[in-house]
Amino acid sequence: MASRKAQSAQLCNDCKHARAASVYTQRWMTAVEPDPGLRERKKRRTREAIESAALRLFDERGFAATTIAEIATVADVSPRTFFGYFPSKEAVLYGESGEAFAAFERDLAVPRDPGVTTAIDVLRGWIHTWFTEHPPQLERERLLHRLKATEPSVAAYERQLMARFEDAMTDALAADLGLEPGDVRARMVAAAAVASLRALEPLDADGCSPAKQHPPDAEALAVLDDALLFLNSGLAALLPRA
Repeated sequence: MASRKAQSAQLCNDCKHARAASVYTQRWMTAVEPDPGLRERKKRRTREAIESAALRLFDERGFAATTIAEIATVADVSPRTFFGYFPSKEAVLYGESGEAFAAFERDLAVPRDPGVTTAIDVLRGWIHTWFTEHPPQLERERLLHRLKATEPSVAAYERQLMARFEDAMTDALAADLGLEPGDVRARMVAAAAVASLRALEPLDADGCSPAKQHPPDAEALAVLDDALLFLNSGLAALLPRA
């Protein structure tokens, strides 16, 4: 009897978190402009031209050998225009991830209902929407994976992105738990969330084996969501002891 009650309570808890993640997913979906104007469409075309030129040059000439001036020439823009879209060559490789992280940080800053939604619910909604709006591109993923293994500046750029992501999660989780910013308990959960995201990456480092390397599919994302639900269910155990 007690076992059935515990199971029922757990199911209710899972449903609560599923509804919370759904709310954040809908917020992200409705935040996307359905019909961008002429100026926005032109900006997107310019951005895509820069990305396409950069990725082709990185693949053909190598990352270090490619200059921003060369990327601008192939994309038919000025170097100044390049910097209007990307702060560095490394940023081009990650596309819109920098903007996506900024939007994620803004969403984390939105007040949440204590005991109802958590920073992990926000993360789950963000992941679902990100992969819905940005299906993985196999060739791009291969190139990025190869360059992370061979170019120190690319690997360092990703570490900076993930550190920024972990810091934002730490502060948000600390607020959810009523802890001081940077509390070690919140940081541990944030680190586990980052580790879950990293687990989606291919394990081979050569970037040359299609059979061994592929972007995360629906099944992998479902496993990731299960891992995040597991973390979410354990947050209560980290509440400060009276």
